[in-house]
Amino acid sequence: MAKDNKTAINPRRDEDYPIWYQEVIKAADMAENSDVRGCMVIKPWGYTIWENIQKELDDMFKATGHKNAYFPLFIPLSYLQKEADHVEGFATECAVVTHHKLTKNSEGTLVPDGELDEPLIVRPTSETIIGATFSKWVNSYRDLPILINQWANVVRWERRTRLFLRTAEFLWQEGHTVHATKEEAVDETIKMLGVYRDFAEQVMAIPVITGEKSESERFPGAVSTYSIEAMMQDRKALQAGTSHFLGQKFAKASNIKFQSKDMQEEYAWTTSWGVSTRLIGALIMTHSDDNGLVLPPRIAPAHVVFLPIYKTDEERDTVLAFIEEIRTEIRGLGRYHERHIVADVDDRDMRGGEKNWSWIKKGVPLKVEVGMRDIEKNSLAVLRRDNPELKKDFINRDEFVKNLHATLDDIQKTLFDRAKAFRDENTRTIDDKDEFEAYFTPENKDKPEIHGGFALSHWCGSVQCEDELKDLKITIRNIPLDAKEEAGKCIHCGAPSKRRVVFAKAY
Repeated sequence: MAKDNKTAINPRRDEDYPIWYQEVIKAADMAENSDVRGCMVIKPWGYTIWENIQKELDDMFKATGHKNAYFPLFIPLSYLQKEADHVEGFATECAVVTHHKLTKNSEGTLVPDGELDEPLIVRPTSETIIGATFSKWVNSYRDLPILINQWANVVRWERRTRLFLRTAEFLWQEGHTVHATKEEAVDETIKMLGVYRDFAEQVMAIPVITGEKSESERFPGAVSTYSIEAMMQDRKALQAGTSHFLGQKFAKASNIKFQSKDMQEEYAWTTSWGVSTRLIGALIMTHSDDNGLVLPPRIAPAHVVFLPIYKTDEERDTVLAFIEEIRTEIRGLGRYHERHIVADVDDRDMRGGEKNWSWIKKGVPLKVEVGMRDIEKNSLAVLRRDNPELKKDFINRDEFVKNLHATLDDIQKTLFDRAKAFRDENTRTIDDKDEFEAYFTPENKDKPEIHGGFALSHWCGSVQCEDELKDLKITIRNIPLDAKEEAGKCIHCGAPSKRRVVFAKAY
């Protein structure tokens, strides 16, 4: 624990937010940079969070009729070239394979050899390779819809990387669907956006704004892109998931045709949608504090961690037996939402203070200390990680078990309500240009993260206005689906506008 500021994480959020973020990851033992530039090693605590994200989302996808499949990591260059906007959007981020083997040169050094007839692109996204496969699967309207999801890794050469938020290789899921009509494809796009919203809010306790992206923020080649946008504690936006209506553009590029009920040959309508390990970055920056990670119970690797306290071997046996009885009772409670309650015991041979702080920094929802005095009183020393003061409460052992589901739900709700209150407090309706620019101007040049949050302001729809605002590092996050039509003037140029959009600085 840092002595200078009495918090476990140094620096604090208000001192240096970017470094604070990195220190939270390090302190929670979630991930680390690898020897490959821009790539990361996800350690067990961090990877279990990703596994829990997968489990929850996978169930939600399957409940809406989607099935999992897997497609190649390598994509022929010619496939990307079929869709001009798509290849242009990803060209500078592609990793390219040009040779198929290694050979020793005269100095004994391994060098690439065996040039490929056609370069292969390491998957930056899979629309083109999956489209080529779908073209073989689709012949008749009876083959539709096709509802496929893939869990995979992706490579995009990022210039500036940050653990979980932006890395050269990352993990994600990408949904790809094919439909007979435009209406079905649009409905699918909005439906999956809703799945992401429900997952973010109900499972990760992150409030989000759902809306359509502006033209310049669309997925390359898409007709329209929709997103869920969350506010981090530095008041920047983070795009937490996207859903794309691709129209017939990719179907035409990949020759996905079908014979309709009227015996006419038609091009299909397609969609794609995805979220990635970036969600873990969102989780960290939404809930964590100056003592480390804070985890919503529905996504935490462990819900409860017991810390036995004893002085002798005899006391150790007594305390561990008492804890095991409680764990048996907890197992008998059944599932907490989609998972059984995970109640671990930390009996490592290390100093009590160090062990205690290790779990606070890991963000486990409930930390429970048990010693001989607790056994005598039939009570437990319980710390809820959502309590910023880290105050321990002494709770009757039977009441703890009886109310465990309700306690976890209360932590989940507390974290969501807290994040939503923070977002609402830092969202402002602005109609004056000077006020708008001042809102996003850092209060302290040495701390550029100190600026406004979300601005709900009018926009005329001009790409030029949007581009000029980027000089202030401000982007349109999305046009909210629930935005009401109202007359107004563009915050930048003063031209007529029909609705407000969400402006923010963003990751």
